[in-house]
Amino acid sequence: MKLYIVVLGCPKNEADFALFKHHIKQLGHEIVDDLDEADGVVIDTCGFILDAKQESIDTVLEFVEHKRKQQKEGRDFKIFVTGCLVQRYPKELPVEIPEVDGWFGVLPPKVLADNLEKTKKYVTDPIAVYDFEGRVDDDLPYAYVKIADGCDRACTFCTIPKFKGGFVSRKLEDIVKEVKHLVAHGKKEIILVAQDTTGYGVDLYGKSMLPELLKQLNDIPGDFWIRVMYMHPDHVTDEILEGFSYQKVVKYFDIPVEHGSDKILKLMNRTKTPEGLEDLFEKIRTMYPEAVLRTSVIIGFPGETSQDFEELLEFIRRVEFDKLGAFMYSDEEDAPSYKLPHKVRPSTAQKRLDQLMEAQAEISFIRNQRYVGKVIDVLIEEEASGVLIGRGYMDAPEIDGNVFFKGSNLKGFVRVKITEADTYDLEGELV
Repeated sequence: MKLYIVVLGCPKNEADFALFKHHIKQLGHEIVDDLDEADGVVIDTCGFILDAKQESIDTVLEFVEHKRKQQKEGRDFKIFVTGCLVQRYPKELPVEIPEVDGWFGVLPPKVLADNLEKTKKYVTDPIAVYDFEGRVDDDLPYAYVKIADGCDRACTFCTIPKFKGGFVSRKLEDIVKEVKHLVAHGKKEIILVAQDTTGYGVDLYGKSMLPELLKQLNDIPGDFWIRVMYMHPDHVTDEILEGFSYQKVVKYFDIPVEHGSDKILKLMNRTKTPEGLEDLFEKIRTMYPEAVLRTSVIIGFPGETSQDFEELLEFIRRVEFDKLGAFMYSDEEDAPSYKLPHKVRPSTAQKRLDQLMEAQAEISFIRNQRYVGKVIDVLIEEEASGVLIGRGYMDAPEIDGNVFFKGSNLKGFVRVKITEADTYDLEGELV
């Protein structure tokens, strides 16, 4: 079968589907980039918040319409839907969208591949980790590697533990094997992802093995970066911070704080206070003066008053995050926060979000000026009309900024002197 692949949601899905593509090809299927050539589609969905759920459903319905057109022309077309949305709504979806040929929950890539054409519905307790046997990646210089999945936390706004299950780590030696494969095939940046990367290994080894994992990955021969994403602030120990001292580990700290008001943090069931968070970020910048701090916050959580929002604004101004993502609260029916009173009007939340991002833009602009005049390593991602586009250690792909400079026919790492900085992006010249 010729299959068209659509991956929605987070980088963990991208990591899973790189392995799924390997297994599907092993079974004799072909992956195509042109939908008109395809006999079917596999859609990996996200079920986290309302916007993500709607995007997933809209995508499935688009392919239902495509299937109808194909059938009118006498061609068969299969639709297979997998991932978190199916895991979250296993009973409702097959009833609402009967045109789908196969529904699959959160499964290891090999299990999904093996059962794609055999089963109409395969939804069990989530099985989110796997052994590495091979993967098929695109031509980008970076790759996501999932080191664990699921979550044992009880944040009141989050539904992930309900459909992803508890926190489960992959074996350390299996992750090392996968990264060796990626480096051998030319990847220049390895991005470690999980619901909480700092908790890696606690379930298997009795303690966080992130420092040991970073050590073993750093020992792999080759010229590449290691980037760590999604670190829960409660678990960022001194030992984990020391793990960032390895040469290949970029000094980029992605630590979602969710809010800056002590009252709202308690309602979210987050244990660190704003003062505790500030102490953590101060410690990081003391250990690593070049550190880049990225965080994310939720605006409009139930009970958030104008005073709470002002406390959040003051918090981000004090910390001065290099990068910040802000999201409006999504009132999920099976999240504990759904039952909380004093919901914030969407229009109010949107105004607050706009105000927050305006304040953060000023901070990011000032923080970015420190790179002007410096020579940094830049990983090239693409070329457009004689301009090369890449990233420095301070920018993660897809969510942060880029470095722009003149050049052509170059790949991998180059040295660039930064000549100009705006809020998100940098400009420079080859050295």
